[in-house]
Amino acid sequence: MPRVFQALDIDKEEKELKRDYLDRHMPHVICADEVNRGERFVVKVRIGDEYPHPDEYDHSISLIQLWNRETLLAEARYTPGVYGNLPAHFEIDFHIVAPDVSMNLSAMSVCSKHGLWQSEDKPVKVV
Repeated sequence: MPRVFQALDIDKEEKELKRDYLDRHMPHVICADEVNRGERFVVKVRIGDEYPHPDEYDHSISLIQLWNRETLLAEARYTPGVYGNLPAHFEIDFHIVAPDVSMNLSAMSVCSKHGLWQSEDKPVKVV
């Protein structure tokens, strides 16, 4: 089983020392806090906030997944060089339909050099 890196596992002082390293790898789930049942909505997953991730042959983001609790909703795979071999904020928009119950979304990403990373949970209320 691969080790999963999460921001919650790292204390505040260490986070500041490794801020660029953590930011380059950490996925973020961006969407509305409240959605209508049965309607399609957009969930953006973005890797990093301030610092872009490398897009090199031996160091790139190879996978981004969107989860609702333990259920895989969607995934996107990337080939090295997709962003022109330049550092970038890898991102993808997933279009999903809101179920009958509220959701707890999270994202996973795989860095070819630094492993598996998981976002913080994003609660989404379904009305």
